[in-house]
Amino acid sequence: MSKALFTQRRDGRVAALQYLYAWSLNEPKNLAEDLVTFFENLEQPRPHYAYAEELIQGFILNQADIDATIKTLAQNWEFERIAKIDLAILRLAIYEMKHRKDIPPVVSINEAIDLSKQFSNLDAKRFINGILDRYKGQIGRDARKVEIA
Repeated sequence: MSKALFTQRRDGRVAALQYLYAWSLNEPKNLAEDLVTFFENLEQPRPHYAYAEELIQGFILNQADIDATIKTLAQNWEFERIAKIDLAILRLAIYEMKHRKDIPPVVSINEAIDLSKQFSNLDAKRFINGILDRYKGQIGRDARKVEIA
Protein backbone atom coordinates (compact mmCIF):
# COMPACT_ATOMS: atom_id res chain seq x y z
CA MET A 1 0.00 0.00 0.00
CA SER A 2 1.32 3.41 -0.90
CA LYS A 3 2.20 5.86 1.87
CA ALA A 4 -0.41 8.31 0.54
CA LEU A 5 -3.17 5.69 0.68
CA PHE A 6 -2.06 4.64 4.16
CA THR A 7 -2.17 8.27 5.33
CA GLN A 8 -5.59 8.80 3.77
CA ARG A 9 -6.96 5.66 5.41
CA ARG A 10 -5.48 6.67 8.78
CA ASP A 11 -6.93 10.17 8.43
CA GLY A 12 -10.20 8.59 7.35
CA ARG A 13 -10.36 6.37 10.41
CA VAL A 14 -9.65 9.31 12.72
CA ALA A 15 -12.33 11.45 11.03
CA ALA A 16 -14.84 8.58 11.09
CA LEU A 17 -14.10 7.99 14.77
CA GLN A 18 -14.65 11.65 15.56
CA TYR A 19 -17.90 11.70 13.61
CA LEU A 20 -19.28 8.48 15.10
CA TYR A 21 -18.39 9.62 18.59
CA ALA A 22 -20.32 12.88 18.09
CA TRP A 23 -23.11 10.94 16.33
CA SER A 24 -23.46 8.63 19.35
CA LEU A 25 -23.95 11.64 21.62
CA ASN A 26 -26.37 13.54 19.39
CA GLU A 27 -27.73 11.76 16.32
CA PRO A 28 -28.41 14.34 13.58
CA LYS A 29 -31.83 14.81 12.02
CA ASN A 30 -30.33 15.05 8.52
CA LEU A 31 -27.25 12.89 8.01
CA ALA A 32 -26.31 14.34 4.61
CA GLU A 33 -26.36 17.94 5.87
CA ASP A 34 -24.50 16.97 9.02
CA LEU A 35 -21.77 15.25 7.00
CA VAL A 36 -21.34 18.33 4.80
CA THR A 37 -20.83 20.48 7.88
CA PHE A 38 -18.50 17.93 9.46
CA PHE A 39 -16.24 17.59 6.42
CA GLU A 40 -16.14 21.36 5.83
CA ASN A 41 -14.47 21.77 9.22
CA LEU A 42 -11.63 19.29 8.64
CA GLU A 43 -8.09 20.18 7.56
CA GLN A 44 -8.16 18.51 4.14
CA PRO A 45 -10.76 18.79 1.36
CA ARG A 46 -13.65 16.33 1.53
CA PRO A 47 -12.28 13.92 -1.15
CA HIS A 48 -9.28 13.24 1.15
CA TYR A 49 -11.76 11.72 3.61
CA ALA A 50 -13.55 9.43 1.16
CA TYR A 51 -12.63 6.43 3.30
CA ALA A 52 -14.12 8.13 6.38
CA GLU A 53 -17.35 8.63 4.51
CA GLU A 54 -17.41 4.95 3.50
CA LEU A 55 -16.89 3.93 7.12
CA ILE A 56 -19.52 6.30 8.48
CA GLN A 57 -22.17 5.38 5.91
CA GLY A 58 -21.31 1.67 6.18
CA PHE A 59 -21.63 1.65 9.95
CA ILE A 60 -24.90 3.59 9.95
CA LEU A 61 -26.41 1.19 7.39
CA ASN A 62 -25.31 -1.80 9.48
CA GLN A 63 -25.65 -0.36 12.99
CA ALA A 64 -28.09 -2.91 14.40
CA ASP A 65 -26.01 -5.87 13.24
CA ILE A 66 -22.70 -4.36 14.38
CA ASP A 67 -24.08 -3.36 17.78
CA ALA A 68 -25.57 -6.84 18.22
CA THR A 69 -22.13 -8.31 17.48
CA ILE A 70 -20.49 -6.04 20.06
CA LYS A 71 -23.14 -6.94 22.66
CA THR A 72 -22.42 -10.64 22.12
CA LEU A 73 -18.65 -10.16 22.34
CA ALA A 74 -18.62 -7.78 25.33
CA GLN A 75 -19.21 -10.49 27.88
CA ASN A 76 -19.80 -9.18 31.40
CA TRP A 77 -20.18 -5.61 30.08
CA GLU A 78 -23.45 -3.78 29.76
CA PHE A 79 -23.54 -2.26 26.29
CA GLU A 80 -24.79 1.08 27.61
CA ARG A 81 -21.81 1.33 29.97
CA ILE A 82 -19.14 1.00 27.28
CA ALA A 83 -17.40 4.37 26.95
CA LYS A 84 -18.73 6.19 23.87
CA ILE A 85 -15.25 6.66 22.40
CA ASP A 86 -14.45 2.95 22.87
CA LEU A 87 -17.80 2.03 21.33
CA ALA A 88 -17.05 4.22 18.31
CA ILE A 89 -13.65 2.50 17.91
CA LEU A 90 -15.26 -0.95 18.19
CA ARG A 91 -17.97 -0.03 15.70
CA LEU A 92 -15.39 1.06 13.11
CA ALA A 93 -13.23 -2.02 13.56
CA ILE A 94 -16.14 -4.48 13.51
CA TYR A 95 -17.50 -2.77 10.40
CA GLU A 96 -14.12 -3.12 8.67
CA MET A 97 -13.65 -6.73 9.74
CA LYS A 98 -17.17 -7.67 8.68
CA HIS A 99 -17.59 -5.69 5.47
CA ARG A 100 -14.18 -4.68 4.13
CA LYS A 101 -12.56 -7.79 2.71
CA ASP A 102 -9.76 -5.63 1.25
CA ILE A 103 -8.41 -5.02 4.74
CA PRO A 104 -6.90 -7.89 6.76
CA PRO A 105 -8.63 -8.18 10.16
CA VAL A 106 -5.32 -7.78 12.02
CA VAL A 107 -4.90 -4.38 10.37
CA SER A 108 -8.35 -3.33 11.62
CA ILE A 109 -7.42 -4.53 15.12
CA ASN A 110 -4.07 -2.73 15.11
CA GLU A 111 -5.67 0.47 13.87
CA ALA A 112 -8.37 0.23 16.58
CA ILE A 113 -5.72 -0.20 19.26
CA ASP A 114 -3.79 2.79 17.90
CA LEU A 115 -6.99 4.87 17.96
CA SER A 116 -7.64 3.82 21.55
CA LYS A 117 -4.13 4.88 22.56
CA GLN A 118 -4.69 8.27 20.95
CA PHE A 119 -8.27 8.98 22.02
CA SER A 120 -9.16 6.84 25.06
CA ASN A 121 -7.67 5.87 28.40
CA LEU A 122 -4.84 3.43 29.09
CA ASP A 123 -7.12 0.49 29.90
CA ALA A 124 -9.18 0.82 26.73
CA LYS A 125 -6.68 -0.95 24.48
CA ARG A 126 -6.96 -4.20 26.48
CA PHE A 127 -10.76 -4.07 26.40
CA ILE A 128 -10.88 -3.27 22.67
CA ASN A 129 -8.22 -5.83 21.79
CA GLY A 130 -10.05 -8.53 23.76
CA ILE A 131 -13.34 -7.95 21.97
CA LEU A 132 -11.79 -7.68 18.52
CA ASP A 133 -9.56 -10.70 19.05
CA ARG A 134 -12.64 -12.71 20.03
CA TYR A 135 -14.40 -11.54 16.89
CA LYS A 136 -11.36 -12.32 14.71
CA GLY A 137 -11.70 -15.96 15.79
CA GLN A 138 -15.32 -16.03 14.62
CA ILE A 139 -15.12 -14.46 11.18
CA GLY A 140 -13.93 -17.52 9.32
CA ARG A 141 -11.18 -15.98 7.22
CA ASP A 142 -7.42 -15.61 7.43
CA ALA A 143 -6.82 -12.67 9.75
CA ARG A 144 -3.65 -11.64 7.95
CA LYS A 145 -4.86 -11.72 4.35
CA VAL A 146 -7.02 -9.67 2.04
CA GLU A 147 -9.93 -11.54 0.48
CA ILE A 148 -10.20 -11.02 -3.24
CA ALA A 149 -13.72 -11.08 -4.59
